[in-house]
Amino acid sequence: MKPRSYILIGLFLSLFLSTAPFSDNLTNAATPTAAPPVSAVSFTQGVQKTVLDNGLTVLTKEVHTAPVVSVQVWYKVGSRNEGAGVNGISHQLEHLMFKGTTARPVQFGRLFSALGSQFNAFTSYDETVYYGTVQRDKLEALLILEADRMENALVESEQLKSEKRVVISELQGYENSPSYRLDRAVMRAAFPNRAYGLPVGGTKADVEKFTLEQVRNYYQTYYSPENATLVITGDFATEPVLKVVKETYGKLPKRDKTAAAKNPALVSATTVIAKKEPIVLKQPGSTALLQAVYPLPDIKHPDVPAIDVMDAILTGGRSSRLYQALVESGLASSVSGGAAELIEPGWYEISATAAPSQQLSKIAQVLQQTLTKLQQQPVTQEELNRAKTQLQASYVLGNQDITSQANQLGYNETVAGDYHFIERYLAAIAKVTPEEVLRVAKTYLNPAKQTIGYFEPTQLDGKPGTSNAGSGRTVENFSPGKPVDPAELAKYLPPATSVTDSSKQSLPQQFTLANGLRVLLLSDRSLPTINLSGNIDAGSEFDGNQKAGLATLTASNLINGTQTKNALTIAKTLEDRGASLDFSASREGVSISGQGLSANLPILIQTLADVVKNATFPTAQLELSRQRALTNLKVQLDDPRGLGRRVFQQAIYPENHPFYSFPTAETLKSISRDDLLRFYQEHYRPDTTTIALVGDFDPVKVKALLNQEFGKWPATGKPPALKLPTVPALQTLKQVNKVIPGKTEAVTYIGYNGISRKDPRYYAALILNQILGGDTLSSRLGTEVRDRQGLTYGIYSGFAAGVNPGPFLIQMQTAPGDAQKAIGSTLGLLKQLREQGVTEAELNTAKRSITNSYPVDLANPSDVSSIILDNDVYGLSPAEIRDFPKKIQAVTMAQVQQAIQDLIKPGNLVIVTAGPGDAVSKGS
Repeated sequence: MKPRSYILIGLFLSLFLSTAPFSDNLTNAATPTAAPPVSAVSFTQGVQKTVLDNGLTVLTKEVHTAPVVSVQVWYKVGSRNEGAGVNGISHQLEHLMFKGTTARPVQFGRLFSALGSQFNAFTSYDETVYYGTVQRDKLEALLILEADRMENALVESEQLKSEKRVVISELQGYENSPSYRLDRAVMRAAFPNRAYGLPVGGTKADVEKFTLEQVRNYYQTYYSPENATLVITGDFATEPVLKVVKETYGKLPKRDKTAAAKNPALVSATTVIAKKEPIVLKQPGSTALLQAVYPLPDIKHPDVPAIDVMDAILTGGRSSRLYQALVESGLASSVSGGAAELIEPGWYEISATAAPSQQLSKIAQVLQQTLTKLQQQPVTQEELNRAKTQLQASYVLGNQDITSQANQLGYNETVAGDYHFIERYLAAIAKVTPEEVLRVAKTYLNPAKQTIGYFEPTQLDGKPGTSNAGSGRTVENFSPGKPVDPAELAKYLPPATSVTDSSKQSLPQQFTLANGLRVLLLSDRSLPTINLSGNIDAGSEFDGNQKAGLATLTASNLINGTQTKNALTIAKTLEDRGASLDFSASREGVSISGQGLSANLPILIQTLADVVKNATFPTAQLELSRQRALTNLKVQLDDPRGLGRRVFQQAIYPENHPFYSFPTAETLKSISRDDLLRFYQEHYRPDTTTIALVGDFDPVKVKALLNQEFGKWPATGKPPALKLPTVPALQTLKQVNKVIPGKTEAVTYIGYNGISRKDPRYYAALILNQILGGDTLSSRLGTEVRDRQGLTYGIYSGFAAGVNPGPFLIQMQTAPGDAQKAIGSTLGLLKQLREQGVTEAELNTAKRSITNSYPVDLANPSDVSSIILDNDVYGLSPAEIRDFPKKIQAVTMAQVQQAIQDLIKPGNLVIVTAGPGDAVSKGS
């Protein structure tokens, strides 16, 4: 089961590939012994709908839980509206909408960044959406900017030419993924005469042929007030804001629709799919994949709620039927499913990744047996209640921030045609019966209407790509253009005050149990939810090269059984209540993440305590998780991002350094159950564990609960400690290239060892990085390499500053022939930065951008739990969550210039490029 947000947003091709879950408040769901009640709380309480004279729909919803606002513009146009030969034009236009307007001929990403907006855009099947979330005092500025580009976007030949290259780079990046290629083939076969069968982002062939006239016509046709919905949620007063909206948007005219006929859509009717032979792709790759698609009705069809309940029963978590049939049996390493319910008839999709040595034909056989059983007898009441609870809880937990609430409203109004849709939908979910699930399974999971595809990899060994070169020789020198002057940019910014007041931020309560377990509690009664973040000092830094992967296998097996519960019982305990609990090992610790409705906090804590104290590591489950780890390793080594990062890290750190260690097939196979037990007993201790809770609870009761569940967990002796070896400074420039067969896009990493989070230069480094590459649209790297030259879809820099120093790195993806030019441009920018420093205007703009966006982070309870946990793990003061903006503002120009001299080393770095051979061979 994928939440509706993931299905609808996860299927688009976004400007930055970020997802934003959405849903709204629900009361607590019941236990599985009775059907979950429908929430008595209206999802749309306080929403006001206003339609301007020009047809613009405006939805406003006051949410006063945090001093932030979200502004979203939903255009009712997506790939559904495209015709043959212009596939991807909606997505191309989305990119161009950031290139400026006639009144503001500048990159809009720079304007949004200067306001401290957390912004993004995406194109989907039915809609194209632009959204930003800011401090409340920037609301009017965002409204003005969005109105400007609704009417006056710069759609000119120069912008189109450069952004075509960026879009092609993006598409080729997707082509690196076998699952993307399989999905494209399956969807084209399933819907040969419908636009939904085309890839949302388009194809390289079509993008290359877009003419300026076509794109302008498309803009004139669809970017019109009567074809848009403006959504505003957050901390504002409705009437004054509506006055601004009417003044700003009311003067925008409706568009002339004569151009519409030039972009005829494909057939938009239900297509009956005849039974066909499986699609088989035999291409370079790492793992075998299966994808099956079945046609569905549109989102307004009365069967939609029952279909979604059916999906939850089939793929909703570990207790679901397909997970049990395919993953727990060892046939598949993963399985997922989801319904795409759209303006026109959509589809249901099931995807599976084969476990090592397993045949896709066998997976397809068991898949069909599972679906047939669902069609032959009604589901149990237990399954039905669990599915309903999961669906209800997902809307609550996915809707804890105002961006998500705005997303919910915009989606319902644009795709379902009514922002009230969510209420009718959930009321119908509560009424779904076993007989309805049986009926929709028979109706829609018809084998005769199935389209199934197999990806059969031709590269099965899962070994790293071969090295193409290892010389220190790189490309020609490059002289970058003059950096954009923020002072020049400022004249295009709408007026806005700049007040970052984090002094009202509540600080977490801290206490330590007698056994050393640290707890951070921050009560927030605004939503009936719980967000749990935790850390155990049991990360992969303790692995060693001979047992690389041990920490990850231990963490992934924690929830596979305890002294009193097996894996399925644990899964049902959580999933019956719509709660989740996950463990994942990283370098410096095991991350714990949990979510649930507040009434289920005791279950969440009790389950956490049971698995960290009493895990038994059943042999059968260990073998299944080992097979999944081997599959994941193959995928990583076949991905230029995964392989590139591994090679980059191993080129920086010596072999005896914990950051050098990465799992291999040999190390994963060598790890025994005794190894896991030893690691578990040594490293899973109360005095190396920290838990942070944010949400709707009584701190006194929670403290008592934690003492009850964890108080008797013993800590014997001293916890294991590491002494990290010195990382030798690079003396020259080192370039390493890796070839991966069958790829279309290269990924490059550039950098060296950096700083820790407690390094006194950290705040100056953060400002420096914001200027250099903190954002692919507003930074120096983004302006030069992406915007001016169009060489990359995305380029970023960052300091991986943890408890210990991690790498400073720059990451970018480029078309095969552009890698070396982009590397040369990047090195030129680093040299320019070191030689010329930054300007006062850049410094002040970076400070404002960081501090203005910080309140948006604090407006999401899930993010807050992570922030207070990280601050504690890094050894920072509890007041850091409140003091962070002040520390950024206090950084001086001298400190930034010193950080540049200390931390920017253009002549002493590692460059790793992974991808197709023609990308990494030039200049080597």
